[in-house]
Amino acid sequence: MTSDPADPIRLRDAAEKAVAGGALTPPEALLLYRALDQPSLGLCAHHVRLRLVPPHQDGLARVTYIVDRNVNPTNVCVTDCGFCAFYRSPNDADAYVLPREVIYQKVDELVQQGGIQLLLQGGHHPRLKSDWFAELFRDLKARYPQVWIHGMSPPEITHLAKLEKRPVRMVLQDLKAAGLDSIPGGGAEILVERVRKIIAPKKATTDEWLEVFRQWAALGGKGTATMMFGHVETDAERIEHMTRVRELQQETNVFTAFIPWTFQPENTALGEQMLAGRGGSKATVAEYLRTLSLSRLYLQNVPHLQSSFVTQGLKTCQIGLMMGADDFGSAMLEENVVSSAGCTHPTSIPEIERHIKDAGFVPQRRNMMYEPVATPPTDRFGKPLGQAKTIVSSAQA
Repeated sequence: MTSDPADPIRLRDAAEKAVAGGALTPPEALLLYRALDQPSLGLCAHHVRLRLVPPHQDGLARVTYIVDRNVNPTNVCVTDCGFCAFYRSPNDADAYVLPREVIYQKVDELVQQGGIQLLLQGGHHPRLKSDWFAELFRDLKARYPQVWIHGMSPPEITHLAKLEKRPVRMVLQDLKAAGLDSIPGGGAEILVERVRKIIAPKKATTDEWLEVFRQWAALGGKGTATMMFGHVETDAERIEHMTRVRELQQETNVFTAFIPWTFQPENTALGEQMLAGRGGSKATVAEYLRTLSLSRLYLQNVPHLQSSFVTQGLKTCQIGLMMGADDFGSAMLEENVVSSAGCTHPTSIPEIERHIKDAGFVPQRRNMMYEPVATPPTDRFGKPLGQAKTIVSSAQA
């Protein structure tokens, strides 16, 4: 708290405004983030969560999760982001483009384990163009018509458009026609140019990232918004990022969920430099929870908020369910990007459901549109599938 005698009144007014459904201004959000105690901030966010995603007629609130697999078709990337431990340069010995049969094998395993979604994103390869991805999507839809393709983050789309000297809309139209169902919000990092010029100067700009989703919405598509924080950005810049998301959502209603997570500096080229302004330390659990709660208060036009067990661990993710989040995220059969930075929290679907129940909620499987999915789902022949056991694996094909 500051010594300003008006602070308690301003805090109360801003908190009451958010709980009642009002749109916080950036100064109000910054005041709440910096001055309101965490239990009160979390409680306000929980009230908003229960209003936006209310309990069912049985009086019990649901917490959702999805079973999917993160497949990275290539680790080759020419954007050289200093925060990324996953990418390789085209001539590196361990650079790869997955053979089609390897991708099929991974999707076979996904279907066998009851998964319903393929999260497909990778590096900015200098030679793979949109026709390569379109052919892949058509092949996948022919083999696995029941699997939802959630793929191609905005920077990947921007990269393809520049590589082919075509408008973003045309690239999106071709990929959508080939089977792309929705777009993940990867590559957002912080949607502030000062930050992007430091951590990812070759990646899509803020406006380019937003324009991909604007064009995708015009085609009737949906996607998710993300934020990677805890590096060189300021508190105010996190709120500026959320403002960009909120404004585009007001314009397009394209986002189904917001997913914040913390920067993982291990094994990255600029990890220590990016943390220098923070005293060399990663974002704390308390900082993560405060940011999670604030995002629920600020982004009330985005219906769902995801708590991250992949970067934070199960217990912190569970606490997040009482501080604004209504989704436990993705029970991933494979994850390579975050785990490349040394961050892995292996778990199982029974463990996910146990943590949801222990927090006082009812677990519910979902799809990308946040529609309930039967447990377990059926395969393409209508045969019931069992629950997946091992969820997170950092194994590279």
